[in-house]
Amino acid sequence: MLKRAIWALGVAVCLAAPVAVHAQGEYLDVYTVKVKPEKIADFQALTKKWVDANRRFNGDHWLTTETLYGEGDVYAFVSPRQDYAEIDKVNNAVMQAANKAFGKEAAEKMMRDFENCLVWSRSELRHRRADLSRKPPTDMDSYAKLIGESRVVRTTAVHVRPGRASDFEAFMKEAKEAGEKAANAQPLLVSQAVEGTKGTTFYITSLRSSLGGFDKNPTLREILGEEGYKKFLQVNADSVESSESALNRFSPELSNPAEEIVKVAADFWRPKAVMAAASKPKAATAKTSELKPAAEKPKQ
Repeated sequence: MLKRAIWALGVAVCLAAPVAVHAQGEYLDVYTVKVKPEKIADFQALTKKWVDANRRFNGDHWLTTETLYGEGDVYAFVSPRQDYAEIDKVNNAVMQAANKAFGKEAAEKMMRDFENCLVWSRSELRHRRADLSRKPPTDMDSYAKLIGESRVVRTTAVHVRPGRASDFEAFMKEAKEAGEKAANAQPLLVSQAVEGTKGTTFYITSLRSSLGGFDKNPTLREILGEEGYKKFLQVNADSVESSESALNRFSPELSNPAEEIVKVAADFWRPKAVMAAASKPKAATAKTSELKPAAEKPKQ
């Protein structure tokens, strides 16, 4: 167990990616589900309808991921939230969008059908820890570019021993400082669970444009140096109770990202919309004289 915890945390600190800027909200509202294998098609069909309703009637925005490596048939829906008050506001907007799209009774049935597709579900609110994050985006454009160009995401959950949170945070701040001095170190995102979990849990996440982006990254020893690496081993042994990691891919057909993100790579995030636009006939551009029928040749 200790070796797994050391390896997972080491990979996270070395490879993980960035957190959103303040403009994107202080919290992440994360809804994770495990789908019954025989219900995958139904689950996806229902989710796509929900996506369409929220797009058409100004509901919520979220990004959906599904498991590549980790527990199978697990999907996560992640939405930014500025504060607790926004949660109520968005929940109301989601239901209004569904009622407008399907009618109240049909929307309620869809929700029941969705629940019947699941083995289990979990809701969690996470506080973004910009003070522990390395090389985060500094404005909305850089944030949208980062998310819009990403295709895979790795998240490591680090469960800290009771009474050891301050020690772990202190080390993460040192790791952040060392990583920001390393030109080849990737950005890093850190968030902390504040609702819906037991104990103290930190999440460290990496975003890449492809799986190949996880190759040839600097090692933790290279980033921290020998003394820093020894300290990491000690902090990990003293402070970390356990950890687990999962590698997921983004599911654009089950996501409803903000327009700023869509614009970065519309062919990925809205493939059907792009194809539909491309298939529309172009307006005639020929000059009037060119559209007139040719004069009939005189008979011989």
